[in-house]
Amino acid sequence: MKQIILGTAGHIDHGKTSLVKAVTGIDTDRLKEEKIRGITIELGFASMDLPSGQHIGIVDVPGHEKFVKHMVAGATGIDIVALVIAADEGVMPQTREHMEICSLLNIKHGFVALTKIDLVDEEWLEFVSDDIKEFLKGTFLENSPIVPVSSATGKGIPEFIKTLDELSVLIPVRTSTGLFRLPVDRVFSMKGFGTVITGTLISGNIHVGDTIMIYPSNITSKVRGIQVHNHSVDAAEAGMRTAINFQGLEKSSVTRGEVLSTIGDLKPSFMIDVLVNYLGSNKKSAKNRMRTRFHTGTSEVLGILILLEKDELLPGETTLAQIRLDSPVALVKNDRFVIRSYSPVRTIGGGHILNPIPQKHKRFKPEVIKLLKGIAGNIPEEIISSQADASDYAGVSFADLKIMTNLPEKQLDNTIQALLSKKTIVCFDRENRIYIHNNGIENLKKEMLDYLSKYHKSNPLKAGMSKEELRSKFPFAVETKLFSLMLNLMIKDKVIIQEENTVHLSSHTVSLKVDQADIRTKILDAYVKGGLTPPYFKELSKSFDLDSKRAKDVLMLLVDEGFLLKVKEDLYFHAEAVNKLKNRLVDYLKSHGEMTTPQFKEIALVSRKYLIPLIEYFDSTNVTLRVGDSRKLRKG
Repeated sequence: MKQIILGTAGHIDHGKTSLVKAVTGIDTDRLKEEKIRGITIELGFASMDLPSGQHIGIVDVPGHEKFVKHMVAGATGIDIVALVIAADEGVMPQTREHMEICSLLNIKHGFVALTKIDLVDEEWLEFVSDDIKEFLKGTFLENSPIVPVSSATGKGIPEFIKTLDELSVLIPVRTSTGLFRLPVDRVFSMKGFGTVITGTLISGNIHVGDTIMIYPSNITSKVRGIQVHNHSVDAAEAGMRTAINFQGLEKSSVTRGEVLSTIGDLKPSFMIDVLVNYLGSNKKSAKNRMRTRFHTGTSEVLGILILLEKDELLPGETTLAQIRLDSPVALVKNDRFVIRSYSPVRTIGGGHILNPIPQKHKRFKPEVIKLLKGIAGNIPEEIISSQADASDYAGVSFADLKIMTNLPEKQLDNTIQALLSKKTIVCFDRENRIYIHNNGIENLKKEMLDYLSKYHKSNPLKAGMSKEELRSKFPFAVETKLFSLMLNLMIKDKVIIQEENTVHLSSHTVSLKVDQADIRTKILDAYVKGGLTPPYFKELSKSFDLDSKRAKDVLMLLVDEGFLLKVKEDLYFHAEAVNKLKNRLVDYLKSHGEMTTPQFKEIALVSRKYLIPLIEYFDSTNVTLRVGDSRKLRKG
């Protein structure tokens, strides 16, 4: 059976609560203050079975202008609205404001309950009905039924129920897929049960035993019990008025406006990108950075309206904007919202969420406007592609895309696979399912080529650049996994070549100029002649009157080529001389088991100036192992 919620709307004292009681037998005014003052202050709840057998939940909202924020909270999840207008007063200020709120929240179905008909004559009733029809022109209730009723006499109540039953057929079945989300509209404690949270389940489903998270506070708790319309159930699904009892949860830790969802599925943010409609009924334009009251779900948060593509918003206009909030909210794409002026407080506009977790935008940026217009189109592939492109090198995760698209997980996965097949996006982190746009890949390729090209130009005698140095050139946002992917792609395409821990452009070759070749010969000859007693490099440069940088470049080339070995800073040996000494050292240790420093001196026949660096070099290259004052041959 479908899950349907009926919500009342209308001016104070137009008989909303009395009508609900006449229809259901339930008095939704439960507070002592409500009884004393005779007005609805808080949300009220009831339910009933229609003649067709369809069960329906009812949310009765306050009509007083001071409690419009409660009305907005109650309107979350409404399928059908009963706009209650008293026959003796007709259309009043809160009638208009409630109607605007219902339109902004994208409620599509409803009708008018013309109450208190027992207080007026037929001629007045006809006059008021004509006035209401005029008021409804251009709204979603234009041509909707107007049902005259009297809660006092019961006249018209059967027609009210019949109209509601007929409308319920038009309400589509809600899907149970998607994120579980329940905006909290009431929190209370029950003796023997503990903390109970109520709200309208707007998407997904919940089961007894599930562990949930409360957003944005990120408190977790386990579901102990679920009730739907005062009946205990094992599970609840989208569209149900639901009461959930939690284990070990303090009442004081949860407030109206927070949202229940699965752990990790939502992401609180202080900023949201929106498409905002500024109501035509406003008397003046909205300026950039206007202070507003932001209402969504059951929450009210103060914020600042940032106009991204204009300096002011005229009555009736729609524009792209970013709302920066004083407190975080946890939303998904296409959630509806209402904004009210800071002071005096009245509804001035609303719309829907484009991106629930955006970056901070600068105004009048063409790329930002293009991104948000692309997202506003609601085409899944375009949304994912746009968000991946906007995420630059950081990439966008599957978890974030769930709330950025508000698509069922299976549809989201299929759309991503289609984009991967087209190579529009690339997955660089399979474990966390993080994607980067192909534009980012191409930009990274270009940057990598530029870095290597500049490096080769500055270091023509070096075979290549170390991977670690190349990695350090990229922004922090470029993760190691993305860097490795880029490296592998370019190696596969034979654009770059990797040799051990060094990379270079495939076009790069080390070639010496005539003067460099001469320097190479001089340096190499000096180290060949020096054997195990070579000159320190600084001394060598001075003796040959060589330019230190050019000489050092040639020296490092000889090291890269394997002709020279660096034993310590500024001290290099010819590789052949060191290898011959190594062989003598290994033979000695195999025969004698261990060796002291004086014994090594007898083998090397060098002074302490060279002796200590050499024996420490063999320690560092895992040839020998120091044990006290002796050395032994390392195993293997």
